[in-house]
Amino acid sequence: MGRASCCVKDRVKRGLWSHEEDIILKSYIENNQNNLGSWYSLPQKARNQSKKRGLSLEEKREKMLQIFYDSQSFYLLKELEKLGPKKGVISQSVKDVVQSLVDDDLVSKDKIGTSVYFWSLPSCAGNQLRNVSRKLDSDLQSSKKRHAELVDQCNALKKGREESDEREEALEELKAIELKYNELKDEVGQYADNDPAAFEAMRNAIEVAHAAANRWTDNIFTLRQWCSNNFPHAKEQLEHVYFEAGITDDFDYLESSPVALSAVVDQIPETSP
Repeated sequence: MGRASCCVKDRVKRGLWSHEEDIILKSYIENNQNNLGSWYSLPQKARNQSKKRGLSLEEKREKMLQIFYDSQSFYLLKELEKLGPKKGVISQSVKDVVQSLVDDDLVSKDKIGTSVYFWSLPSCAGNQLRNVSRKLDSDLQSSKKRHAELVDQCNALKKGREESDEREEALEELKAIELKYNELKDEVGQYADNDPAAFEAMRNAIEVAHAAANRWTDNIFTLRQWCSNNFPHAKEQLEHVYFEAGITDDFDYLESSPVALSAVVDQIPETSP
């Protein structure tokens, strides 16, 4: 874009707009389409607004890339921190901006000795963009292939399921069967307490508890015998301890066997269907 003919005053730049000025002007026009004002005052308004709001991250990245492209040279970080402010990028943010370019493979870096050098060439950026483009094309083709496979599967599943009176009747019958199944399932749940399998599990649990009770009873008798043999002079004190613990004279093994399952089932009243 060329400068207006009014740029004849002292200290006013003449000639073509720079790339940076084009970016500033374009951004201002896009953000102020309904309030541009005079065309002759537009450049100064755009410049003033850019100074107030500062540069976005993308603008900083573009300016730092332009440093590499213009010189096509290698730089240390401290050198970039000196060149950044000349492009409007403050030195404190140069490191983060350059690192973001490195992460996106737009800038290369390598450690030579104790120094880390950064560089980027327009041809390298072009190759990187072409690689990205090829990857996106490959992903697109894979997605199209997968989409075609899914469409074929969908069409295959639709075969034999065309809408018809016979299909509608079959679906209605299926719904009725499912409803009846759920009703029977709820009814069976009401008799869960009388389930023979539940009684069998209860009998097994009783048998385990019965055996455990007799095993601990045997342990108690063994412990009492050991105390009597080792502390014969403390017989009265031991008897008092036993009494407080609930071990009285009638304490003995559980001799009765668990109730048979058939006996329990026989006592269950019949329920009318």
